Amino acid sequence: MNLKLQLPRATMLAMLFMGTALVTNAQKVRPKLPKKAIAQQKKTQQATAEDKFVAELLSKMTLDEKVGQLSQYVGGSLLTGPKSGALSDSLMARGMVGSILNVGGVANLRQLQDKNMRLSRLKIPLLFAFDVIHGYKTIFPTPLAESCSWDLDLMYRTAKAAAIEASASGIHWTFAPMVDLARDPRWGRIVEGAGEDPFLGCKVAEARVKGFQWNLGKPNSVLACAKHFAAYGAPQAGRDYASVDLAPSTLAEMYLPPYKACIDAGVQTFMSAFNDVNGEPASGSHWLLTQLLRDQWKFKGFVVSDWNAVVQLKTQGVTADDKGAAIMALNAGLDMDMVDGLYNEHIAEAVKKGLVSEATVNASVERILRQKYRLGLFDDAYAFLDEAREQQTVKSAELMALAREAATKSMVLLKNKDALLPLSKNIKRIAVVGPLADNRLKCWARGKLVAKMPT
Repeated sequence: MNLKLQLPRATMLAMLFMGTALVTNAQKVRPKLPKKAIAQQKKTQQATAEDKFVAELLSKMTLDEKVGQLSQYVGGSLLTGPKSGALSDSLMARGMVGSILNVGGVANLRQLQDKNMRLSRLKIPLLFAFDVIHGYKTIFPTPLAESCSWDLDLMYRTAKAAAIEASASGIHWTFAPMVDLARDPRWGRIVEGAGEDPFLGCKVAEARVKGFQWNLGKPNSVLACAKHFAAYGAPQAGRDYASVDLAPSTLAEMYLPPYKACIDAGVQTFMSAFNDVNGEPASGSHWLLTQLLRDQWKFKGFVVSDWNAVVQLKTQGVTADDKGAAIMALNAGLDMDMVDGLYNEHIAEAVKKGLVSEATVNASVERILRQKYRLGLFDDAYAFLDEAREQQTVKSAELMALAREAATKSMVLLKNKDALLPLSKNIKRIAVVGPLADNRLKCWARGKLVAKMPT
């Protein structure tokens, strides 16, 4: 038996209208995303914009301009190593300067950026770098001294303060932290690190990276640089630049963890070391710079050489000439050549001869352009160059107070317990002997700035 539900015509029309309205409104409704999903969506959109910008810029660049982005020069008379390649207007005009180091101060850096933007074809901003090791002009305790405080929050705050002050003077990038484990007191650069313990070294590395990069993308923060990759702190007999010979287990368990901690903390750049590691120069090591750093550890930033480390590959006996040194370093995964100028001299020719692929060049250029993009330099090449902010920030009362706090917390009092030293209680004076006995400021001080540096 067929039963049919008989509804009044008006009722049927009303039901049809309500259903249509419900469907229409449902199409307009969007599920409310949680904050984490919204943040991820925004990050994806930003990444897409960055990818598009970098790809378009890369497509406009000549081979010489690409190689130029891989080349860093000294911008003044201050040298922190042997004689370097020379910066010139001609290099800038050809777009063959990617970064300048060892110049500070808004007025000085504005002149350099002005010249670059005026002379170069594509107007790619320069990246300004400086050794902000334990403060820029307001000096904090050395990293080794700070590690004696065991106060990770303090180390974060002094790195952050150093970033704020350095960036106020136009600096984009610091060559710090040094995270080399050091166990031989004969090595002169032990003062730059956190000492001999890998666990403490990892924690200090994390704190300092996060401090330097505390607000990355804004003009009051700087790129950090994990150095010196790898095992620079274990030279034979404590002699700087000397070879490093370590058992693989010691290298993996003791010396490598602080570098990995920097990656986990978000560090954007690495610096390759001068030394050999078990017979292979670090600055020419594909295993260190590509297989371990990028393939295994998934590092996405770029690698800069130490001072003249590329040309030094000749001295280390792994290549016969400058051209071979440049080719070896770039093929190993070393993106930016510091000061010796060998990439600019030889890489374009090497690409044309098939000794280096242009894909390799492009990958290195892309890594560097991404950092400039993330710093906001393509939006405003002068974003860090604000003289009013510099005057307000450098050696401010707040920074000076933090320096005093850090010094107080980092002091170590040695007690002559049980007459460990044969010293009489009646001694009035003790002689301190040595080249730095009466100078507190020579360690990483900046020439004429020494007399002006508060301690």
